[in-house]
Amino acid sequence: MQCTEHPSVETELACGKCETPICPRCLYHTPVGARCRSCANIRRLPMYNLSAGHLLRGLGAALVSGTVLGVVWGTLLPFTISFFFGLAVGAGVGYVVGEAVSTATNRKIGLPLQVMAAAGVVLAYLVRSAILASAFRNIAVIDIVTNDVFGYIVVILGVVVAVNRLR
Repeated sequence: MQCTEHPSVETELACGKCETPICPRCLYHTPVGARCRSCANIRRLPMYNLSAGHLLRGLGAALVSGTVLGVVWGTLLPFTISFFFGLAVGAGVGYVVGEAVSTATNRKIGLPLQVMAAAGVVLAYLVRSAILASAFRNIAVIDIVTNDVFGYIVVILGVVVAVNRLR
């Protein structure tokens, strides 16, 4: 017999349900015996199944939480008091954005949600920079963003925390 998926492979195995010839690479072990892919009925875990509604809710949560946190960050904490306080702010922003995306999507996880959460953290940083630029009329947003090395460290930490929250 030849495997249905790999015609160049000769096999003596067959699906226990539909009798389709399968090779060891196509074999799926189930509690009732060896099955082919279609008979094994393999599904993704429910927490990884993302519908369009989940993606839209996650995107909305990332945008809203990133904007709100950016406003709070820019108005209440315009300048970092110390290095460790700045790191705590970054970790807090990342956690809140990640938690907002997770809650909005019913605790789903996956790469698209991780990207959205990371974008929410970056949005918070950009909103904070825009608020600082508006407070100091002679400084442009691009000047703040290009010369803020410590801000990059804070954003990277926030992105790492947000992504790990959705992993």
